[in-house]
Amino acid sequence: MSWFESLILGLVQGLTEFLPISSSAHLRLTAAFAGWEDPGAAFTAITQIGTETAVLIYFRADIARIVSAWFRSLTDKAMRADHDARTGWLVIVGSIPIGVLGITLKDQIEGPFRDLRLIATTLIVMGIVLGVADRLAARDETGGRHRSVKQRKTLRELNVRDGLIYGFCQAMALIPGVSRSGATISGGLLMGYTRESAARYSFLLAIPAVLASGAYELKDAGEGHVSWGPTIFATVVAFFVGYAVIAWFMKFITTKSFMPFVIYRILLGILIFALVGAGVLSPHAGESGG
Repeated sequence: MSWFESLILGLVQGLTEFLPISSSAHLRLTAAFAGWEDPGAAFTAITQIGTETAVLIYFRADIARIVSAWFRSLTDKAMRADHDARTGWLVIVGSIPIGVLGITLKDQIEGPFRDLRLIATTLIVMGIVLGVADRLAARDETGGRHRSVKQRKTLRELNVRDGLIYGFCQAMALIPGVSRSGATISGGLLMGYTRESAARYSFLLAIPAVLASGAYELKDAGEGHVSWGPTIFATVVAFFVGYAVIAWFMKFITTKSFMPFVIYRILLGILIFALVGAGVLSPHAGESGG
């Protein structure tokens, strides 16, 4: 991998990680469209450490409060009823599905799941799911001629059942094209949470999964055509771009609809199917680099 490739892929990772459009799919597609070798699942997981570091810094006050309360709850039973301590426990509970499935499906994640036809399918299907969830949230928030405004849930109402559902939604993102934020935000909206709450918990829930995945894949860094230097460079680029995107996205979702992302996902999925069907793009383009 050249330094130019790592720069572009780092930019793509930072721009797409927190938007509900799938960063892993865009890294795969960027390489395929440019005629580069697939950067692979290890490169993707490691560069996500950069964007997740941006999450740690952006939400540092929330994270410090949650971690402190969680540790105190280990010895103080009264603290277990505290909202922050409970959030810490629920992040752990919600991380179980992706941990188990990530290890179980490792070979599929690095192989069949990277087929461009599957990516196109997940882009379209999850785009429709996000659109439905967004529409339901908008209906609750605005009401209508025959409908009153409905109060949506906040993270203070998060329970074990919802935490596990969030976790299984996150685990779906093991398939490129699903999108970690898209799946968890959609799940949260469908369960009746506010946009801001769904997005905030999505980012918090991703921290242990992404950091663990990146650490696990470190052993494979530097193998094949992707060397350590470009990987580290892409990770740093992803961090700075990702931080800016988080700040923008958290403001965006308080007043705007997810529909632009829904339309983008569906159009991109259709484009991929068209290019593959026309023989312009191979569904396995660049896979030898994985």
